[in-house]
Formats: sequence, C-alpha cells, structure tokens
Amino acid sequence: MMREEITEQTKRRILLLMSPATYRAGAFLSAAQSLQLEVVVGIDLPESLADYWHVPLGVDFTNIQTSLQTIMEFAREHPLAAVLSVDDSASELAAHASAALGLAFNSPQAAEAARDKLLMRKLMSAGGAPCPIFREFWLSDDPQEIAASVSYPCVLKPRRLSGSRGVIRANDPAEFVVAFQRLKRLLLSEGEPEYGTSFLVEDFIPGFEVALEGILTHGQLKVLTLFDKPDPLDGPFFEETIYTTPSRLAEKTQQDIARCVSLAAASLGLREGPVHAELRVNEQGPWMLEIANRSIGGLCSTVLEFGSGMCLEELILRHAIGEEIASVERDKHAAGVMMIPIPAAGMLKAVHGVEQAQAVPLITGVEITAKLNHQLVPLPEGASYLGFIFARGETAAEVETAIRQAHQLLHFEIRREIPVLSRMRG
Repeated sequence: MMREEITEQTKRRILLLMSPATYRAGAFLSAAQSLQLEVVVGIDLPESLADYWHVPLGVDFTNIQTSLQTIMEFAREHPLAAVLSVDDSASELAAHASAALGLAFNSPQAAEAARDKLLMRKLMSAGGAPCPIFREFWLSDDPQEIAASVSYPCVLKPRRLSGSRGVIRANDPAEFVVAFQRLKRLLLSEGEPEYGTSFLVEDFIPGFEVALEGILTHGQLKVLTLFDKPDPLDGPFFEETIYTTPSRLAEKTQQDIARCVSLAAASLGLREGPVHAELRVNEQGPWMLEIANRSIGGLCSTVLEFGSGMCLEELILRHAIGEEIASVERDKHAAGVMMIPIPAAGMLKAVHGVEQAQAVPLITGVEITAKLNHQLVPLPEGASYLGFIFARGETAAEVETAIRQAHQLLHFEIRREIPVLSRMRG
C-alpha cells in the first residue's frame, strides 16, 4: 500500500527550474496548483544563498555536473515525474536531469543546440531547414578585417544570449565595426573571455517576422498558435513589441511555417515538450531564425487559452507528466500582447496613463513590471521590458489597434542619472 501511495505521489511531483528574475514563475506555479501537482522549485542560486533564503533547491545553472548531482540526490529521496525549465536559462540542465532520471524529454545534445546559435545554424543547414547564410568569428579578431570580408546588410549575433540581446544589424563596414565593439563590450561584461569566445555574422533576411508556439510529442509538432508581429523588425536592434493571434497570413503560408519549424526541430533532435520558434517570411517562403525548447517568454502566455479554459502552462505541465491532452484548440477570440520597449537608458521615476490605457476598449490589462527608481537598460544590452499590454477582441486587427492606442496613453519619466564625483578628504 505504501509503495502505491509513493508511486502516485511521484506522478504528481515536478521540479521547476527557474532564475530568480524570471517573469514565468507565477504562471507555472498557478498552473501547477490548479492541477494539484507538488512543485519543487530549483532556483539558480549558490547553495549558501539558497539556504539563507529558504529556497527548496539551490542549483547553479552554469555548473551542470554539480547541479545534476544535487538534483539526483534530491530525486532519490523525493522521486520526480518531470523536470522542466521555465525559461532558457536551465534548459540544458533540465535535459541532463531528465536523461539521468529516465524521464521523457529532449536529449542534452538537442537542448544544447537550442541554446547555442552556432550549433543551431549548423544543424539546421545540414537538416535542410531554410536559414540565413552564416559565418563564425572571434572576439579577438580584427573587426576591420571581418568588416571587409562579409556581405551587407548583415546581423551580428551572440551565440547564447536570448531576447534579442546583442543582436545588431550593420549596413556597411563602418557600422559593422561599431556593432562589433558594442557586442564585444556586452559579452565581456557577461564574463565571456576575449580569447575563445565566438559570435555569428549572418546575412540579413528581409521580410516580416512571426512566432510559432507549439508542443512536441515523440517528435510530432502540434501548433498551438501562430503570432504575427505587425511592427517591422529591420534593425539596427530587434526589439520585440506587438504579438497578435490568430495570424492574418494565408493558410498555405501558415502550413509552410509549421513545416519549416518541424524540419528545424527534427534537425536539432528536439522531440518533447514546448517549442517557441521565430521566423522571417518573404516571397521565398519562411526562414528559420531560432527555435527554443521552451514556451513563449515574458508574460505573453497569459493571452493564450486552450480547450475548456486551459492556460499554456497547464497544457505544458499536463504533457510533461504524461497526461493525454484532450484539446489544443486555441480559444477563437483574437488576442494580443505588447512587450513595452525601453526607449532610453536611465532611472524610471514615474509612470503616467495606466488607468487611461486600461480603459481603452478591448484592453484586458496593463502591467508595468519595471520598478520605480531602478535603472533601465534598453536593447541591445538590456534584458527586460517596461511592462506588458494585453488585449482580446473579435479580430487581430482590432486587437492591434487597441494595443497601439493604449501604448500612446502611457508616459514614462526616465531620468538620465549624472554621476557625482565625491571629493576626496584631505
């Protein structure tokens, strides 16, 4: 009897790996609670800090072997049904842990490919997934020499940063040198060594962008939704703003996009769990930019609803513990979200117009996530937004219009801080 009780409990216990600053924690924890799952939270913290903050499980996402040992020791006493990373930061650790525990997930090699843009490009090219022509260069290289050897326009791209951080377009050699220096400063500030760190230079693909949200089961892709990105993303930085769904693209184009994502996932060896794919589309068809083995970032998932009111995170958790997903049909209403971009660096002093923006018809919420009196860092160095605007309506066009109206009503006071030099005491 005791063995059956432990087995049944095991089926309902999951490990969620997350960074302390993730936007995603609340949605996954709420979904787990509604499913009556026992959640163990693994946070990217040194063990000493984890003990201090009473974190159930502290693991270092950059030290996979040590963290894997910590997870395995925990799982011996508390068996797990699934190990999931709620964002990019722990996707490789989740894959290693799942493999070690014999759980259905993506292989560590596939998880690495979904994180490393160079490996991703190589595998996509070899697998026949349409993607930009790319070359690898090193931070220690001479930028003038590289600038003379590449074609324009091109895009400089770090191998492992996410959220468009460090992604910069250059239209000529002079712009390339400036972009190189900016990317190099960013990567060095992230702790990357000058010698031994490489980055990509890709041909710029003209066209418009879309994002596909899907889930893989034994390598078969189910499309959950396709987002249009109505704002042009032509550089010099590639800031995400508005997403709307359902897509307004022709059905054949949507089918071509889904086939392209399936081919990309197979090229990387991704077989299980959520995927978030970014593509550009032009007269030649869809082109793969990136595919991640996670769901959509930020608070964007809150606009999605499936079956009888199921949220995206609930669907992902059901899939992870092996439950049959009865329906992945999205709610028929149009929905949209805007990730409010940071217009300039400085200190956020005040936010005005939130109530007026919330009163715009079809707007379902305005959430300001940036904190007052905290420094704001825009792209390409920054990793966050001012907040999010959400909308629902009958058509994607109406939703887009409402979001733009709400955004125009918001005003952010951002003060550039002037450094003050203190006098030395004699």
